[in-house]
Order: sequence, then C-alpha cells, then structure tokens
Amino acid sequence: MKPIIGITPSMVPGTEDRPGRRISLAADYVQAVAAAGGTPIVLAPVDGPVDRLLDVIDGLLLSGGGDIRPDRFGDRDVHPTVDGIDDLRDTFELALVDGAMRRGLPILGICRGCQVLNVALGGTLIQDIPDQHGTTIAHRQSDQKIPASEPSHPVTAEPGSLLDTVYGTTELQVNSFHHQSVRDIAPRLQVVGRAPDGIIEAVWCPDAAWVLGLQWHPELMFQAHPEHLRPFQALVAAASVARQATAAAD
Repeated sequence: MKPIIGITPSMVPGTEDRPGRRISLAADYVQAVAAAGGTPIVLAPVDGPVDRLLDVIDGLLLSGGGDIRPDRFGDRDVHPTVDGIDDLRDTFELALVDGAMRRGLPILGICRGCQVLNVALGGTLIQDIPDQHGTTIAHRQSDQKIPASEPSHPVTAEPGSLLDTVYGTTELQVNSFHHQSVRDIAPRLQVVGRAPDGIIEAVWCPDAAWVLGLQWHPELMFQAHPEHLRPFQALVAAASVARQATAAAD
C-alpha cells in the first residue's frame, strides 16, 4: 500500500453569505504528494488529543499559512505585520509535531511548517524580516510579480546534510513567500540551508528518522522544475519505511 501522508490545512474566515471558519488547503500539496507516490489526506484541526490521527498516517506534511502567535516562542510584543494567527491551528500542529517526533514519523515542514518545527522544538522566529533583519532579497516574490512556479533567489545547502542528499546539490534555486523565518535554531535542529542574506531557509533534525523544514514552496515549483518534487519523494520513501516498521512491530 502507498504510505499515507497527513497534510495540515489552514483555517480561513467565512464570508458574509457563508459564515463560520473553513478548512482550506492549496491543491498543490495534494498533487505533489500524489505525484511522489503517496496517498494524501487532509488532517482537520481538532482541539484535543491527536494520537488517533497519528495512528492513521505514515508521514506528516506541515503546510504553509498564517503566522504563529509570537508568545508561543517567547515574544511578548507582536510586530504590526504579523497576520493570520489561528490558535487552534497553532495548538494542533505543535501537538502533531510532538507526537510525530515521539513516534519516529517522518515530517516535512514547508514555509510556516518549517517555522512550526522550530517553535515546537524550542526555537524562536524573526517576526518580520525587513524590519528585524534587513535584506535586499525579495522574500515575498509576489511583490516583484515573479510567478509562483519560478525561483526568486538561491539557497546554499550544507554539504552532506539531508537537504544536500534530497536535492543532490548544494546550490538550489527557490521561490519565496514569507516575511518571517527561523531566528534561534531549536536545540535538536540544525541549519542546513541559507539565502545569500543569511536568512535560514532549511533545517533538519539529525537525531530523528527523517525531519526536514523548507522555507520555500516546492509544491508550487515541481511541475515546472521537477527537482522540487524530490522533497516529497523523500518524505514518501521515509514514510514507506515507517509504515513497514510499524507493520513488523504489530
């Protein structure tokens, strides 16, 4: 059987004629997982234990979305550019990371998902890159009208790291849609990719079976640039190993 990859969605406001919050997920994530050979399912956020959901999946994909509430990583002040905070999603995803790490499930974090990984494991974030770090790079390439499927800046991967292994190169070209990033790296994580301005673009957990965080959006690039399917293929492969190990234990 194909390994099951659970994907976390966003929570978005309803409309005037259709009130109430809604669960939203870009189809690109689903398409990327399916193209990589996995079976994608959407994990609806719940307020409570997540163990039953983790029982169902073989791998976890943390998708992009709104900002994490700053006090979850120790910041009392909220930068005026912080947007899209959803406490249910924060709680849900942090619990999923904790449970998945304890079970040894593979995890791929994309954009916000990379930041969630870092916060879940004890790291902090830059709340606004232009104001708190400064840069000449367009980390929000939509401001420059660059298509989502096209790269806007390079990333240099650490030689021999999981990022290097997944992509097969230390020089990557990536897209960019974020104003926040990892600041202080979590104790269990290592920085494995940076942009030319020093912003952390990729992290991994060397003492876990397979845990990788990417600040860019490979799901938006893989059709035009097939090398960006590789993170999803690696996630699915790791999930297959996890599935077989679980079956053998049972």
